[in-house]
Amino acid sequence: MAHPVHDFLFTYYSFSPAKLLDWQPGWPESGRSELLTKRRTAIVSTLDLLRATADRSPSFACFGLHEWAMVHRAGETRHPVPLRLGAARTDEVVETHRITCSHFDAYRFFTPSAKPRNQLRPGAGDRSAYEQPGCLHATMDLYKHAFRLWPLVGSGIVADCFELAWDVRVVDMRAAPYDLSGTTLDPTGEPWTPIRIETPEGKQEYAAWQREFADRAAPLRLRLIEECARLLDT
Repeated sequence: MAHPVHDFLFTYYSFSPAKLLDWQPGWPESGRSELLTKRRTAIVSTLDLLRATADRSPSFACFGLHEWAMVHRAGETRHPVPLRLGAARTDEVVETHRITCSHFDAYRFFTPSAKPRNQLRPGAGDRSAYEQPGCLHATMDLYKHAFRLWPLVGSGIVADCFELAWDVRVVDMRAAPYDLSGTTLDPTGEPWTPIRIETPEGKQEYAAWQREFADRAAPLRLRLIEECARLLDT
């Protein structure tokens, strides 16, 4: 059965559960010298992006409006669940807020009517000029960076990044415009409550989660930077 929250980690992020469970020690124990040569360009670009993101001050004022901008004046939603506030009120939230999405892979899914409302214009080729450590999607992408370098980087850091991405995805969707009340999401069997970012209280809650995730992501980002640098020095 499709899950509107967790499936993202196995569909958008194309790393199979089998690989996630396949423990690898990393280089040089993995013994994949040909893979190291093949992925050198990817390692360089990943290192540049990670360093640029780590050096930038975090921003905590986007309030998760990227998911709202993805359904602005759209005829259908991205997930098979209704909008919590309905279409008209959802559009109103987008139109009455300042949108500052810095993540290209979120921005590129904005509807045509929402794209001009974003204060930034991140592109596929200039990610290092925009990505910042307060962004939930930049934090989730640590998992992408880790598994793309696997097995040159060990399964331990891949698993740690996956665990963080799982927690971030939950908050990402709790702050989204969707009504998930009919979906049992919590391990206790209770539905998660929405983060109502259209309210001052919801904005404060979302920003608090951003700060927590940025703190958790910082050492993982540093580990990946160190791993990339070590691979390039080989």
